[in-house]
Amino acid sequence: MPPNPPQTPLRRLSQGSLSRLSRSTAYPDAPHGLGFLEPALAELIDEAEALQTNAEGLRNLGDALGTFNESFASWLYAMNMNALTTDWSQAPSQGSFILAARRAEEDARAALLAIRAAEEAARRPPTPPEPTIDRSEQPTADGPTETNITTGTSASANKGAKPAGVLKKKAAKPKLTAKEKRERGLEMERLLSALPLEWRGNDPNLRRHMETVVEKFWDNPHDAFSIVAFIKPPDLNQARVNKCLIALVNRKIVRKDNSTGTVMYHWNGLPS
Repeated sequence: MPPNPPQTPLRRLSQGSLSRLSRSTAYPDAPHGLGFLEPALAELIDEAEALQTNAEGLRNLGDALGTFNESFASWLYAMNMNALTTDWSQAPSQGSFILAARRAEEDARAALLAIRAAEEAARRPPTPPEPTIDRSEQPTADGPTETNITTGTSASANKGAKPAGVLKKKAAKPKLTAKEKRERGLEMERLLSALPLEWRGNDPNLRRHMETVVEKFWDNPHDAFSIVAFIKPPDLNQARVNKCLIALVNRKIVRKDNSTGTVMYHWNGLPS
């Protein structure tokens, strides 16, 4: 015996509505069976494709933001490092041109003073050499000899001569006037400005070493010196002197000459 049909009451509009709609003559264009789902599914597919396109756009936007954030963070880091390590102006300002004009006037004044000093030195008469006495000619305990008599005669004739065996005392360095000190200071500033940045930095020891070496040249501008002449231990050792001389030679302020077999340094001054 077949099972009884379900007794669940259905609404009038729902009961057999699909089959009636498919067989109805009032709607001849109505789809048969499940054909009514085709337009709804087509619209669902279009909306799903639009959703996928929007999701891919959001993903691409996220990737672009990630790349931008990395590049922007790198740029900010570089700017921060530049701000921490750069604290001077590279472009010349109005004060730079004023300082350049002032330095040109000081250079002209220093050149004029150097010309006048050279003319005065040329007009000055030469100093006669001092007489010297050989130590081997001093009297001995064996009695007077011809050599001793000659030595005694020359010693009595030249009473102002210094006794043999006494070392000549080195002349003291002449003191500079206030004007000369000021001119030397200006010339030193001009010379240091031509050297690399480390000599104009915050380390006063490098500047002091360079000033000592340069003043040695200024005291005797026409003489040549070896590296030993600049060494003043313990502050100014050979390595520090060599570093100062290398900087001066690279800027052609000092000329290095080893033609005699010994390295000698000659003062040239700042190139014009």
